[in-house]
Amino acid sequence: MFGRRPDGRRINKIDPVMKITPYVMPMRCDAQVFLKHRADMEAMSRYIRKRKREYNDQITYMQIVVASYVRAISRNPEVNRFIMNKQLFARNNCSAAFTILKNPHDADDGEAVVKIKFDLTDTIFDVRDRMNAAVAANRGDQPPGFVDRLLSFLFAVPGLATVIVALVRLLDRYGLAPGILMEELPFYVGMYVTNTASIGLHDVNHHLYNWGNVGLFFGLGTTEKVAVVEDGETRMKRYLPIGITADERVCSGAHYGRFFADMKRYLDHPELLEQPPEKVRFDNGYEYHEPKPQAAVQG
Repeated sequence: MFGRRPDGRRINKIDPVMKITPYVMPMRCDAQVFLKHRADMEAMSRYIRKRKREYNDQITYMQIVVASYVRAISRNPEVNRFIMNKQLFARNNCSAAFTILKNPHDADDGEAVVKIKFDLTDTIFDVRDRMNAAVAANRGDQPPGFVDRLLSFLFAVPGLATVIVALVRLLDRYGLAPGILMEELPFYVGMYVTNTASIGLHDVNHHLYNWGNVGLFFGLGTTEKVAVVEDGETRMKRYLPIGITADERVCSGAHYGRFFADMKRYLDHPELLEQPPEKVRFDNGYEYHEPKPQAAVQG
């Protein structure tokens, strides 16, 4: 309300064409655009092997993807905006969510949703540490989290879930939803990642949720081999296919173009993520920070 929400601040000075777009496409599913990208898996594999061989580091493909997203947002903060009640907001965090198996060896043990906030100065090592800590906290015989407890309560009384969900969505529309819900629920993040490769499936273009404000959905699929010509010779090259779904209302195509060009650069050269960015851009000067993983542990 009054241009402020627990997760962002309204932007007023925008191009008239961008301003009218949410009225033409009021729902997120109206405005979702589907893209496909093949990341150079061989470049990422070389980097992962080098870090393991020389420094005994464990880094995953998914961590490289998320770290590339964080770094690209530090250069293109416009992509981290969201639409709510036909108004454009600058998000006050850089965040991502993904689903994991509680037991990676037994899918019958169920799933958990992990939500993480990042600092725009994070290196790939910071991103890795944040992701590893979040996964460890949600695996094994952990007590039910906030979302699980909330769902158990809602479904304990017939019809209660319908009433509460409708009420929360109404409050959310006007920026009055409880901040604790936005902190815990995975629908309030800049990017949602689904790693379907981990269960042997192809990449998907996942839909965007109308509830919440997720602006980007990345679907990582199983490895693809594509014929390429290098140095005059044809060979089969390995790629990581990524299905991308984006809300076209949050920024211009030019901003998206620069963002995805940056992501491609970092995916092709993960070593660039080892150092903090020389400069960070914040949307309309709306600055935010997250403690580094080490500082968070010490504190």
